[in-house]
Amino acid sequence: MMTCWDAVWLNLGAATMDPAVGGDYGAIEDAAVAAQGGRIVWVGPRKELPTGWSAAVEYDGRGGWLTPGLIDCHTHIVYAGNRAAEFEQRLQGASYEEIARAGGGIAATVRATRAADERELLRQSTPRIAALLAEGVTTLEIKSGYGLDTATERRILKAARLAGESCAVGVRTSFLGAHALPPEFAGRPDDYIDLVCGEMLPAIHAEGLADAVDAFCEGIGFSPAQTRRVFEQARRLGLPVKLHADQLSDLQGAGLAAGYRALSADHLEYSSEESVRRMAEAGTVAVLLPGAYYYLRETRLPPVAALRAHRVPIAVATDCNPGTSPCTSLLLMLNMACTLFRLTPAEALAGVTRHAAQALGLAGEAGRIAAGLRADFALWQIGRPAELAYAFGANPCVGRYYAGGTVTEQA
Repeated sequence: MMTCWDAVWLNLGAATMDPAVGGDYGAIEDAAVAAQGGRIVWVGPRKELPTGWSAAVEYDGRGGWLTPGLIDCHTHIVYAGNRAAEFEQRLQGASYEEIARAGGGIAATVRATRAADERELLRQSTPRIAALLAEGVTTLEIKSGYGLDTATERRILKAARLAGESCAVGVRTSFLGAHALPPEFAGRPDDYIDLVCGEMLPAIHAEGLADAVDAFCEGIGFSPAQTRRVFEQARRLGLPVKLHADQLSDLQGAGLAAGYRALSADHLEYSSEESVRRMAEAGTVAVLLPGAYYYLRETRLPPVAALRAHRVPIAVATDCNPGTSPCTSLLLMLNMACTLFRLTPAEALAGVTRHAAQALGLAGEAGRIAAGLRADFALWQIGRPAELAYAFGANPCVGRYYAGGTVTEQA
């Protein structure tokens, strides 16, 4: 019987990241992968390919390794302006509080973002997105949160949707209206949460602009009670939730997130073991953000041992944002996750593939090389998968394949 496929990848190893295959990477040394209609239809050892197969396109991996397309599951990548001047000021001794009182910090990004239309937001964000794509990223999450009013939050999320179309990358959007208190609501956080729940979230949901709802639960953000109000509204609207949790203190945010069966709880430097246990019970993914940890010179490590002990899936992301992690390299985050947080290279790669997909509600769509999933791949000129976390400042990506159709290859 003749089998005809759209595309086949040969002459490579495949780090499938599929537990069903076994081993740290789900590795198949001499692999073949086939796609049809943008989906993976066959994967296995090359010697087991069915007889009589043919393909419209055959890709030669030249002895490299194929992985699932990388997934950056936590970014704030759509914004206007930058805060490089504040970086200099902090190095000269100014505190974050002093900069904020002078109109800097998040307020500065909010001003610049409010002044930009959708086209300008997309123009400024596209180079940041392009840097991620060059490193094999095929899916990313984009949060709002630099508008803090209904009109600008909508523009950010619309620009995020446009970015997915124009850049040929899968985009999942998260509404982060409860990110910071806008200046016009100074001293009135509960009134602002009224606006988030009563106007912003229903309007954004009605337009289908958000795939999930996020919040910043922290002493400098919003209280657990205020966060619950946002999550209750998300629940009424049928939207899943995520949470910036326990980054600077233990407000039991990770446990709060787990109580709402959140897709993920992110940061987690101060999370307690009880919160980790609740995450495990809820199936909530832990998203570690080593870029922010590094940039802020944090010293409190996230509870990796407890996450392992309770078998909480661990994802890794850039947290790309202008204030605390102006990073557009997911490969650098792999290295930092290993060197700073002591993840193994296999854990780090799972963190930007299989577990990152789970953190976005895409476990059945992306993050593994397995039949039925979207044909999203990255091709690497490396001798073993651990090299992706080993070298920093290097980019061995020689091919990016999105939904089996859009192809970026280097000769």
